[in-house]
Amino acid sequence: MPLNTIDPARTAAPARTLRGHQTITLALLFLAGVVNFLDRSSLSIANTTIRADMHLNATQMGWLLSAFSLAYGFAQLPLIGLLDRAGTRSVLGAGLFLWSTAQMLTSVSYSFSSFLVLRAVLGAGEAPFYPAGIRSVREWFSTQTRGRATAIMSSSQTIGLAIAPPALTVLMLRIGWRAMFASLGVAGIAVAILWTTLHRARNKTPYSIDEYPAPIANAPQPGAWRSLLRQRTVWGIMLGWGGVNYTAWLYIAWLPGYLNTARHLSLATSGWVAAIPFLAGAVGMLSSGTISDRLARTGVPLTTIHRRNLVAGMVLSAACTFVVARSTTTPHAVAGISLALFFIHFAGTSGWGYVQAISPQRFVASLAALQNFASFMIASIAPVLTGWLLDRTQSFTIALGVCSAVTLLGALSYATLAAPSGMHLDPIT
Repeated sequence: MPLNTIDPARTAAPARTLRGHQTITLALLFLAGVVNFLDRSSLSIANTTIRADMHLNATQMGWLLSAFSLAYGFAQLPLIGLLDRAGTRSVLGAGLFLWSTAQMLTSVSYSFSSFLVLRAVLGAGEAPFYPAGIRSVREWFSTQTRGRATAIMSSSQTIGLAIAPPALTVLMLRIGWRAMFASLGVAGIAVAILWTTLHRARNKTPYSIDEYPAPIANAPQPGAWRSLLRQRTVWGIMLGWGGVNYTAWLYIAWLPGYLNTARHLSLATSGWVAAIPFLAGAVGMLSSGTISDRLARTGVPLTTIHRRNLVAGMVLSAACTFVVARSTTTPHAVAGISLALFFIHFAGTSGWGYVQAISPQRFVASLAALQNFASFMIASIAPVLTGWLLDRTQSFTIALGVCSAVTLLGALSYATLAAPSGMHLDPIT
C-alpha cells in the first residue's frame, strides 16, 4: 500500500493499549460533560442578575431556559443514524465547537430575542453529548464494566452542576456575568480540540471487547426510525425518561432562583448551598453504576437491574419533591431537594444503562437520541411553567407538585410500557 494511502488513525492506534483507549475515552467524555453542564447551568446561576440587568420577568426567563431544552430535544432527531455514519469523534467535536461559540456570543447579547436564539443554538450544539457518549461507552466497555463507565460519564453532569453554583457565582461577582459566559465558551473550545485530537473510534483500532469483536466500519442503519418507533418498549422509554428529565431540568433551571426567591438566601450564599443537592445527585449516579455492575456479575439480567432502579428511584424522587413543596425551613427544603436529586440520578444512570441493555448495538445511538428528543419535549415545559406560576403565585409550591406528578407518571411508564417483552428487534448483543 502506498504510504500516502495509510490511515494515520490506524497506524497510531496500536501505540495505545485497550485500557489506554478506555481511559482516554472516559476522561474526555467526563471533561466534556463537566463543561456541558457548566454551560447549560450558567443562565440559572445568573438568573436574578440577568433578569435585573435586562429587565426580564420570570416568564421571560423561563422561555430562555426552555429555549435551550427545546432546541436540545429537536436536535436529537438528526442524530438518529448520523452517529453511525459520521462517528462520535466528528459529531461530538462539531457539537462542542458550536455550543462553545454560542456561549461566547451570549456574552455580547443585549436583547431578549438574540439571547433566545443563542440559547437555542447552545441547546442544539449540546445535543450530541449523551448519544455520542453512550455509543462510545457501548463500543469500549464490556457488560461487566459498562455500568460504572456510564455512571462516571453521567456523573460529569452532577459534578458540573455542583461546581457551577459556587464557582460561577464567585466568577460572576468578580468579572460580571458577560465575562463569565465568554470564559466558559473558551474552555469549551479547548475541550473540543482535545476530543477531536485524542479520541478514537473502535473501528480505527484492532481491539476486541469480550462479548463482540471490534467493528470493521461505521454502518449506517437504514430505517432506524421505523424500526424503533414500532416498538412499544421504545414509547415507554421515551415517556418514562420525560419524568426523569422533567425533575432534573426543573432543579437545574430554577434551584438558584428558588433559593434566592423562596428561601431568601443571598446570591453568594445560594451559590454554595445549591452545590449540596447536585453533589447528592453525583453520589446517586455512582451508587447506581456500582450496584448495577455488582448485580450483573451475579447473573441478574441487565434489563431487570436497570428497570428496577428506574422505577424505585423515580418513585422515591417524586416523594422527596412532594416533601420539598411543603417544607417550612431552608434546611428541610435543601435536604428534600438533595434526596430528590440523589434518587432521580440513581434512576437516570440506569436509564442510560437500560438503553444499552435493551437495544442491539447498531441501534444504541439512535435509541439514545430518540429517548432524549421525547424527554426534552416534556422537560422543556418545566422552566417556563415554573416561571409562569412564579409570576402569578409568587410561590414554587404548585410547580413542585406538578414535578412530583410527572415523575410518578414516568415511573409508571417504565413499569408498564417499557417492559423488555415489548421490544422486538434482533437479539441483544
